[in-house]
Amino acid sequence: MTGSGNAQAGRDGDAADSAAPGPSSRRVTIQDVASEAGVSVSAVSKVLRDAYGISPAMRAKVTAAIERLGYRPHAGARGMRGRSYTIGVMLTELGSPFQPLLVQGITDELEPTPFQEILVTGGGVVPERQQRAVEALVDRQVDGLILIAPWMSTSWLDKLGVGVPTVVIARHGGGENFDTVVDDDFEGAGLMVDHLVELGHEHIVHTSQPSGGLKRPFVLSHSARRDGYVHAMKRHGLAPDVIVTSYSEEGGYQAALEALTRRTPPTAIFAGADIAALGVLRAAEERGFQVSADLSVTGYDNIDTSAIGRISLTTVDHAGQLIGSISAKLVLERVSGRIEPVHHVVAPRLIVRKTTAAASGERVRAR
Repeated sequence: MTGSGNAQAGRDGDAADSAAPGPSSRRVTIQDVASEAGVSVSAVSKVLRDAYGISPAMRAKVTAAIERLGYRPHAGARGMRGRSYTIGVMLTELGSPFQPLLVQGITDELEPTPFQEILVTGGGVVPERQQRAVEALVDRQVDGLILIAPWMSTSWLDKLGVGVPTVVIARHGGGENFDTVVDDDFEGAGLMVDHLVELGHEHIVHTSQPSGGLKRPFVLSHSARRDGYVHAMKRHGLAPDVIVTSYSEEGGYQAALEALTRRTPPTAIFAGADIAALGVLRAAEERGFQVSADLSVTGYDNIDTSAIGRISLTTVDHAGQLIGSISAKLVLERVSGRIEPVHHVVAPRLIVRKTTAAASGERVRAR
């Protein structure tokens, strides 16, 4: 992604202008690296941020110059430039009903401060698209970043955090140069399985999403929930049964159709997100299953829709607005100079409503 020449060059120089002392005890700057490599300051900055679209030849040229000069980026140097008093917030997608809860918490926390949030969407779960959205915020000189459920690699996020104060939501495993705020998804999934087992359910299907290539422990919330579900099922001596689709109404619908048309359908479906549980409810109605007499259905997130009387979904609340508020506090701390990483975990809470009940004595055959 390209920026406007002079303005971008000046910003990039301020953002990363610091390094280990050279022979003359003068710090090597990003301008020195650009001169040594024969490229622009903007190009050096993009290599440092592992920005999308950098050619292998350019990366090799800049990396060689960095190694020759002994250049080391310095996170604190960013604060030497004037502040824009903006915090960039990346949502994974606009269709999620849970992410607006996070944004509300961020907005409320920033309201009494001079800082204003700027929202962008990452365009779904494709890391390259999310990366371009983040780079657009960085190129507009935001003072800090809050990234909601990013699918990029941990190494990329760590490089990003060197130059820009960064807080990541719903990403487990932590990082060296950024903060994280997560729900204890593993524990939350265990709470739900325990609830269903106490009601006599033994065949419990769980709906999840693809891992996106992320490796444990650096995984997104849905992978941690899946791990918690599997662990709890095995703890109760039960066989895990996971259907991988997407956290969407359609994804939950398709997963439920697959489960409910089996010769022996489950007595309970634990959707990994409330939005997916809504699709499960639609499929159950179409197939002639009565919720909760024939089939217990649960979700995760406690979105506003789950509390509507006609839905009354049993779910897990992980305090979306609180997580958003905490993330805003942390990014402001980083903007003020804190460097040490903070990894904040929020305790989940089981909310029992009308979509769960004791398992029927006879297994319901597919309709």
